[in-house]
Amino acid sequence: MTRTAPDSLSPDAALAALAWQLELGADEAIGEGPVNRFELAARAEPAAPPPAQAEREAPGSPGRTPARAAAEAGEAGEAVAQKPEALDPVAEAARIAATAKTLPELAAAMEAFEHCALKPAARSFVFADGDPAARVMIVGEAPGREEDREGRPFVGRAGQLLDRMLGAIGLSRQSPDPATAVYITNVLPWRPPANRTPEPAEIAMHLPFLERHIALAEPEILILMGNTPCQALMGRAGITRIRGQWAKVAGRPALPMFHPAYLLRNPAAKREAWADLLDLAARLEETP
Repeated sequence: MTRTAPDSLSPDAALAALAWQLELGADEAIGEGPVNRFELAARAEPAAPPPAQAEREAPGSPGRTPARAAAEAGEAGEAVAQKPEALDPVAEAARIAATAKTLPELAAAMEAFEHCALKPAARSFVFADGDPAARVMIVGEAPGREEDREGRPFVGRAGQLLDRMLGAIGLSRQSPDPATAVYITNVLPWRPPANRTPEPAEIAMHLPFLERHIALAEPEILILMGNTPCQALMGRAGITRIRGQWAKVAGRPALPMFHPAYLLRNPAAKREAWADLLDLAARLEETP
């Protein structure tokens, strides 16, 4: 009987393993071979100082005079006294967001914000898509793999479904008319690893930017797609309970709806999503 070597894979198995890695977010090859971090740490360990030098620098040794010891102690104390307090990323985000007077300024400020740990691992900054003058502004969760590649929100399978849903009531992100256009953004501009749900600290850090985004775009109606934007802007989750219930967010009507990705996993929920779309269309007709 012939046995396959443990380190060999069939083409189908190799392709499946690659697809799994992509789903986990490992979509770039960083090096051509594995790196032994323990070996690197051992190499980088500093060598002990020569005996003569150690003796000179030891406390009470002739080479380390009281004046020198006092000077070193003073320098250390001054360094501790001058050490800045830990920065509050939420307060810093609020300060930066408040200075943005236009959407391009806000986008530049968000992209330059260095306190989000998601930024170094993401490929693209994803700000918005559609017409900023649109009556309807849709807020999603965070970019996925396709959005991270293209730098636009809602462009994967969920985004394609969203376009079909909007088209069913006469709306489109490509429409040149603000009356039938939509403007789309997310709570987070950076993709979380493996498309995981954003953490509360990440949501809180980007909330000042989102609130400023809404204030600058001035939409008539907000659509909150999924739990994350509802949690961020309404302080509530449980989309299956609150979907279809109009609320007041940032001084304007807001409608929680199922995220298109949820509808792809749960096709039976499309009936409720269609009811919400009809409700949105009716609201738009009431206030032309």
